[in-house]
Amino acid sequence: MARRSTQTPPPDEFEERILDIDVVDEMQNSYLEYAYSVIYSRALPDARDGMKPVHRRIVYQMSEMGLRPERGYVKCARVVGEVMGKLHPHGDASIYDALVRMAQPFSMRLPLVDGHGNFGSLGNDDPPAAMRYTECRMASATSLMTESIDEDTVDFAPNYDGQEQEPVTLPAAYPNLLVNGASGIAVGMATNMAPHNLGEVIAAARHLIKHPNADLETLMRHVPGPDLPTGGRIVGLTGIRDAYETGRGTFKIRATVAVENVTARRKGLVVTELPFTVGPEKVISKIKDMVGAKKLQGIADVKDLTDRAHGLRLVIEIKNGFHPEAVLEQLYKLTPMEESFGINNVALVDGQPLTLGLKELLEVYLDHRFNVVRRRSEFRRGKRRDRLHLVEGLLVALIDIDEVIRIIRSSENSAEAKQGLMDRFSLSEIQTQYILDTPLRRLTKFDRLELEAERDRLGQEIEELTRILESDAELRKLVSGELAEVAKKFGTERRTVLLESAGATAPTVPLEVADDPCRVLLSSTGLLARTATGEPFPEAATAKRTKHDVIVSAVPATARAEVGAVTSAGRLLRLTVIDLPMLPETAAPPNLAGGAPVSEFLTLEADETLVCLTTLDESSPGLALGTEQGVVKRVVPDFPAAKEELEVITLKAGDRIVGGAELRTGEEDLVFVTDDAQLLRYPAGQVRPQGRPAGGMAGIKLGSGAKVIAFHAVDPAADAVVFTIAGAGGTLDGTSQGTAKLTAFDQYPRKGRATGGVRCQRFLKGEECLVLAWAGAAPAMAADAKGAPVELPEADPRRDGSGVPLAKPVSSLAGPV
Repeated sequence: MARRSTQTPPPDEFEERILDIDVVDEMQNSYLEYAYSVIYSRALPDARDGMKPVHRRIVYQMSEMGLRPERGYVKCARVVGEVMGKLHPHGDASIYDALVRMAQPFSMRLPLVDGHGNFGSLGNDDPPAAMRYTECRMASATSLMTESIDEDTVDFAPNYDGQEQEPVTLPAAYPNLLVNGASGIAVGMATNMAPHNLGEVIAAARHLIKHPNADLETLMRHVPGPDLPTGGRIVGLTGIRDAYETGRGTFKIRATVAVENVTARRKGLVVTELPFTVGPEKVISKIKDMVGAKKLQGIADVKDLTDRAHGLRLVIEIKNGFHPEAVLEQLYKLTPMEESFGINNVALVDGQPLTLGLKELLEVYLDHRFNVVRRRSEFRRGKRRDRLHLVEGLLVALIDIDEVIRIIRSSENSAEAKQGLMDRFSLSEIQTQYILDTPLRRLTKFDRLELEAERDRLGQEIEELTRILESDAELRKLVSGELAEVAKKFGTERRTVLLESAGATAPTVPLEVADDPCRVLLSSTGLLARTATGEPFPEAATAKRTKHDVIVSAVPATARAEVGAVTSAGRLLRLTVIDLPMLPETAAPPNLAGGAPVSEFLTLEADETLVCLTTLDESSPGLALGTEQGVVKRVVPDFPAAKEELEVITLKAGDRIVGGAELRTGEEDLVFVTDDAQLLRYPAGQVRPQGRPAGGMAGIKLGSGAKVIAFHAVDPAADAVVFTIAGAGGTLDGTSQGTAKLTAFDQYPRKGRATGGVRCQRFLKGEECLVLAWAGAAPAMAADAKGAPVELPEADPRRDGSGVPLAKPVSSLAGPV
């Protein structure tokens, strides 16, 4: 079945007209309309108030809503709704994005919105919360943008549907475009303007008011360069000079970085300011990518320690063996820690997009400000003239108030009364109506005095406003003074540092630390460190005694080598020298105040201690070890590089290493000291070298219940001494300092291995055993448990003499390094 057509046929008088339009022309016209809309209604700011339409509409609507800085916050969704419904015929997302940016202190040099809630983070790493959660109101400086807008200072135009009026531009009491900058992409053009310091910009504007013919060099004395909200360092000023002259230029922004000791073992780069629009997450991500691709070396870890209390703090830990300064240069080259900023000062001037230099931007703003103040003055003068006209009429009526009352009472109606008053006192219609509307209670003698004072005041104000309007110099003086007040109230210190160049430090600093000779030191308080030289300290014997000055072990090495650490359990653990902190040059050797605890480098058992350090040189005479049960061992220098932990002796049950030393020549004497005051000395040649798993051989014959408390290797050709301390028990408890004896090493004769040795100290009444002993090159040094030095007694020529009391307890003994 055929379906009947429901279309209504055209009327008989209908005349069909079809226009043939070339598609190229249609596309061109449509594209031009679109481009015009984007350029003038969206993307480019006006050079007068520095705002795009959306920003202007937000500020104006907030002013109309009464969201003053002293008022409470309102939901951002409410502001967005008002702006979208009355002024801005676009989506709420674009309006809220613009509002958020105006509230971000890291985006605006002088924020225009006071935000309450999550408005995002630097680099948009953390996006802002939805507008239903955030709140806002006008910032303190925003009222200056709309100040006197109701005094006919700017033109208004219909909104998109003709039902509301919106300002074409704002009065703008300060140069907002230069202070806060702008960015936008239009059709065929774009703008990218850097923020500046408010005080500097106003200083340049005031100078231009006073000297209209000032050149760019003079203005740049006031505005040397951009002042970015995030601080940082601008490197190279040539591009800034070009931008201020032509409106286009490029400069580089670097992060603000300091080299600090981030841990006891490592130095790091602490970033406190990043380039404009760059967030920490972007930097961290790029660093990880570069490290993963092996394009960036020397980075151990990256931590973002940013918080509200301290602001931005990005810590980049540097591996030991790399110069932080050289790593920083690599970071500048390969990561967003250095970014280029291209200035393109495109703004609308009289409806035309123009590229403007610094002077042109200031001139456009000042012309706008002159016009605003002139229109404001005309408006205020008109208002005061109207008021003066009314006051003068009322004063005329008060002079003969009885006649005024008589005319009013005798009149049939208000129109007759008005005409009677106008004829009798020669008043205007406006004056007469005002008199008729004035309550009788105001027509007193006191009110007359007030009116006369008001008349005089209005006359003076009209005269002042007329002088401003008739004198260009007075107008300029007024604008300059108002700008000075703004700078005084809202000006802040410069945040961005301007540098002529980056300097020439990078080429002179190698990336990695050179493999220079050094010495690795172990202190009595368990600190490890390295020195800057491989030679012994010649001044060690005469150096001022300081905290941590007792070095119990020292071995030569190079910066990028490894050394061994021998523990009391018979283990040898590898230490990477470059991981150890370098002693500062100001630390008088052998001060180890800059060292780091052993626990940061090695994991030891609860009852395990570090006995000595040794090189891993397989050409050395070997490592000599002595145990608590009197065992001695010379370890064959065989330390495979693939193993981090090696066993250097097989200990008997209950035994432990009490001392060890790497032999330098093989001609040293090995020395045992027991707690029953026996000392045995014999040549190291009497001990046959053994492999690492061996258990050693008899080193000293111990008496009943005796144990070894010290073992050392001493060069017999050196000026050596033996230092012993006797006490009432196994240790000095801090209440009894014990007695000490210092004796020349040559007073003790050599004996055979595995013999009992000779007595080295006679016990006094109450003393039971030796608690500490040491043998080595003079001078001997002693320290308490905290590392503080302890004065030692004079040398005793008797090898078996008794000791003398100590001033305070001694915890460790050693000699010069």
